[in-house]
Amino acid sequence: MKKIITTIALFVAVISSAQGQFEQGMGKAFQLWKEGKNTEASDMFERISAADKSSWLPNYYVALVNTTASFGIQDKTQVNALLNKAQNALDAEMIKDQNNAELYVMQAMIYTAWIVVDPMTNGMKYSGKTIEMYTKAEALSPQNPRAVFGKADFQIQGAKWTGVDTKPLCQEVDKAIGLFATFKPQTPFSPKWGLDRALEAQKNCK
Repeated sequence: MKKIITTIALFVAVISSAQGQFEQGMGKAFQLWKEGKNTEASDMFERISAADKSSWLPNYYVALVNTTASFGIQDKTQVNALLNKAQNALDAEMIKDQNNAELYVMQAMIYTAWIVVDPMTNGMKYSGKTIEMYTKAEALSPQNPRAVFGKADFQIQGAKWTGVDTKPLCQEVDKAIGLFATFKPQTPFSPKWGLDRALEAQKNCK
C-alpha cells in the first residue's frame, strides 16, 4: 500500500512539474511576443509544443505569431517563410482535431495573409476558402467572437471589390463585440484576442 501511495505521489509530482514547466514556458513565450521578439517567441512556442504534444495551444501560437508578423512585411520571400511555418504548425493540430473552431479561424487568417501579400494572384484562390473556414468555425462554435468577427471583417474588407452591402456585416461586428464580453476562454492561455480589432471595425462602420 505504501509503495502504491509513493508511486501515485511521484506521478502527481511529475504531472505538477510538467504543468509548471508548460505554464512557465508559455508565459515566457508571451512575454517575448509582447516585446516584439516574434522569432524568439515562435521558437519558444515550438519547443513547448515538442515537449508537450497534449496541448494544441503552442502550435496554435506558432501559427498566430508568424501569420500576424507577415502582415507588416513587404518581402514576399520572407512572407512565404513565415506563412509556411504557420501552416505547418497549424496542420500538426488540424490532423489531431477537426472540431476546434479556433483552428479554423487561424486557417482563415493564414489564407487572408496570402491574399494580402499578393491580391492579384491569391485573391480568387483564397477568398472562398477563407469564408469557408470562418463558416466552419462559426458552425462549431456560434458564440466564438473571433469566428463571427473574422468572417464579417473579411467581407467588409472585400466590399470595395465585391460591392456587397456592408450594413448587415456591420451588425455582425456589433454582435461579435457582444460575444467578446461573454466568451469564456477554457484556459488562461486560450485565445482571447480580437476585441480591439472589432472595436476599430465598429468605428469604421459608423
